[in-house]
Amino acid sequence: MHPALPRQRGAALLTALLLVTLVTSLAAAMIWRQYRAVQIETADRARAQSAWILQGALDWARLILREDARANQREAVDHLGEVWAVPLAEARLSTFLAADQEGKKPPGDETADGPEAFLSGQLSDAQALYNLRNLTLGEQLPAAELRTLQRLCDSAGVPSGTAQLLAKQLRAAAGLVEDKNQAPLMPHTVDELGWLGLSPDVVKRLKPFVTLLPQKTPVNLNTAPREVIAALFEGMDLGSAERIVRDRINQPLKSQTDIQRYLPQGVQPDESRAGVASAYFFITGTLRLDERVLQERSLVWRNGLEMRVVARERVNLMLQAP
Repeated sequence: MHPALPRQRGAALLTALLLVTLVTSLAAAMIWRQYRAVQIETADRARAQSAWILQGALDWARLILREDARANQREAVDHLGEVWAVPLAEARLSTFLAADQEGKKPPGDETADGPEAFLSGQLSDAQALYNLRNLTLGEQLPAAELRTLQRLCDSAGVPSGTAQLLAKQLRAAAGLVEDKNQAPLMPHTVDELGWLGLSPDVVKRLKPFVTLLPQKTPVNLNTAPREVIAALFEGMDLGSAERIVRDRINQPLKSQTDIQRYLPQGVQPDESRAGVASAYFFITGTLRLDERVLQERSLVWRNGLEMRVVARERVNLMLQAP
């Protein structure tokens, strides 16, 4: 009387399996979406926190520059023996967060609950380098600037003709040529000099000696490397420039008169091309979190006691596996 009963039971079992499979699939999809939402929220939170931390590092560096300007109001001199030139060594972020208002750390294990984040920073003088913007001023290419660039290119070991090419392309990008239709884009950083037709190897070789600032600036002889110092003055070799680098450790240059003592006979210092103080600084903050590194580099213009951020560049890096 019940021949269809086994078939009904089989159909019910198949339906139950289908329902279980459907429910499992839906649950897995919901869990995956929730997991993704949590991961996205965590990443957004980490990104926001990283931005705030790096902003704090930038504000800290600006405060140091402001206090330096306040201390040097009577005698504007910037050198590598000042507080701003001391880098912030990499330190665990929890060491900053755990310190109380008196600067004392609470007792107990200082690293057990702290985040695995590390902060480091550095202030560097942008006017320690030769400013390529000096080549773009005036209707005619300044001969002294071209000779300086040529000597720098010789020190960097780049192919002959690089100085002429770079000067020509920079002036074209600045709109100082008749045919503006063929002008390249104006680079804003040294890394973008490839836009002017320079190879990556040439850019890499020039990078330790040149920079691109918004306006014409003199080189600060208290912070410049010997290659840049030697390139500034006719007849100066690397040995004479090394003497300046060595002597300024104990006795920074304070005036054009101090500069004159190191120059070859007959060469006069030009305060528009060589000085002893700086207005532009690079601020680099680096935040390391596990295998990720977030680095921010800012260009700051110091005008009296005003600190203005001119440009900011942020780079995400990945640490190499050991």
